[in-house]
Amino acid sequence: MANFAVINPATGETLAEYPDATAADIEAALASTQKTYQEWSRKTTVAERAALAKRVAELFVERAAELGAIINREMGKPLDQSIGEAEFSGAISAAFADNAEEWLADEVLKVDDGLKSFFRFQGIGVILGIMPWNYPYYQVARFAVPNLILGNTVILKHAAQCPESALALEKIFLDAGFPEGAYVNIFATHEQLGTIIADDRVQGVSLTGSERA
Repeated sequence: MANFAVINPATGETLAEYPDATAADIEAALASTQKTYQEWSRKTTVAERAALAKRVAELFVERAAELGAIINREMGKPLDQSIGEAEFSGAISAAFADNAEEWLADEVLKVDDGLKSFFRFQGIGVILGIMPWNYPYYQVARFAVPNLILGNTVILKHAAQCPESALALEKIFLDAGFPEGAYVNIFATHEQLGTIIADDRVQGVSLTGSERA
C-alpha cells in the first residue's frame, strides 16, 4: 500500500492511494519555491500578499462543506466539526490578513546617539511545514498564511492519511491568486524530508507532530 492513502477509519477500507514524490518532484518543489521567493515574494508588498491571504480566508468559508466532507472521509472527524474547522481556518486566515500591515510594521527603537534604529520583519526564503492529521486545515492555515504574508514560500508535507485535504489546500492557495511556487504540496517520505531539510534553499522548518513525523 502507498504511504499516502485515504483509509476509511471505520472499516479500514483503502479508498484511494497517492504515489510518493520522486526525486525529480522534490527538486521541482525546491526550485519552484526558491524561484518564487526570489522573483515574486521579494518584489511584492505585505499589503499585496495579505490581499491574497484574505481571498484564501474567503475560499475556506465558501468551500467549507466540500472541505469538511474530505476530512470526514480521511480521518473520521464528525461532519459538523469538519465543516467548523474549515470555517475556523478561514477566520484565522482573515485575522492574519486584516492585521498584517500593523503586526509587521517596523518597530522603531529609541536610542541616544541620534541614529535611527528599528526592527524589520521580512521573509527569509523557503520554509518546510510538516503537519499532523488531527486538524488537517487549521494546522496548515496557522502556519502557511502568516509565512506567505511575511514573504516566505512554503513546501508542505501533510500527514500520510490526509492526501486529499493536502491537495485541496494547495488548490485554495492557487485559486486565491498566489503564484505557482508560493505554496507547494509534496508527498515526501521520511527519507526525502531529510533531503529537503538538508538543502541550502530551505531556511526553516515548522513541525507539529510526534517523533514519527
